[in-house]
Amino acid sequence: MTLTLESQPIHLAHPRFWKQAMWRGFTCSCPACGKGRMFGKYLKVADTCSACGEELHHHQADDAPPYFTMMIVGHIVVPLVLVVEKIWHPDVSVHFMLWTAVVLSMTFALMPAVKGAIVGLQWANRMHGFDPAHRFEAE
Repeated sequence: MTLTLESQPIHLAHPRFWKQAMWRGFTCSCPACGKGRMFGKYLKVADTCSACGEELHHHQADDAPPYFTMMIVGHIVVPLVLVVEKIWHPDVSVHFMLWTAVVLSMTFALMPAVKGAIVGLQWANRMHGFDPAHRFEAE
């Protein structure tokens, strides 16, 4: 597929599949090649992929990863709280200690994966700076 921008042809060589890109992002790998690491630190997206050189600094995940992580963790933990209360009737202090630990560990474990999936979706949809056409507009 070829786009024309101010008489400059822009070739979009390969389609980007959103499911594959999101899965690669969920596994914290580069959405383009699946080999390089997406994160340089815990939640800091690397500027470029170490394997293929794809620029990843364009992402604008913002508040979406915490929101989706809270939704996922909440949908898992709330039914578990109800089941534990129904079956064992533990003291409130046991609930507090148990579910605080579960929620925090699940949140810290899922946050990079969810952020990676969102960055992968942005890459697949050519959002923000991931679109080659926008790179020419900025220059």
